[in-house]
Amino acid sequence: MYIQANPSQFAGRKLLDFAAGSGLAALAAAQAGAIVEAAEIDPLAAAAIRLNAGLNALQVTVLEGDITGQPCRWDMILCGDVCYEAPMTAHILPWLRACAREAEIIIADPGRKYAPAAGFTRITSYEVPTSLELEHSASRTVTLLRLQAC
Repeated sequence: MYIQANPSQFAGRKLLDFAAGSGLAALAAAQAGAIVEAAEIDPLAAAAIRLNAGLNALQVTVLEGDITGQPCRWDMILCGDVCYEAPMTAHILPWLRACAREAEIIIADPGRKYAPAAGFTRITSYEVPTSLELEHSASRTVTLLRLQAC
């Protein structure tokens, strides 16, 4: 939603969709004109990103495996629901904060316990439908957070 509503913020930028899942943000960013890489540790999700990009005639480079710690080479990093476990958050947040010195970092947080409590600017929020099989309600409020550098 945010990317489609603000395509000029993405056009021409080198963008990473981190922990990309099926690549929805990567596809929207590519459609907006970004140069996109999508990082995913799950081989099935990586295959889904490639398939989705192909079916939509969009260019997305898929990076398989954990890229945490790599030097920042992007203008923008988008992260979906990545703060759902303490170990994951502890692993990625220092790297993302370091990357925030060189890139704009946006985390989409659906109210997870381990999301950053400080060091961010709220961009906007969306009410997003969910599955009762996965969540405790039919929708969740997802807040976009712009992470500040450490």
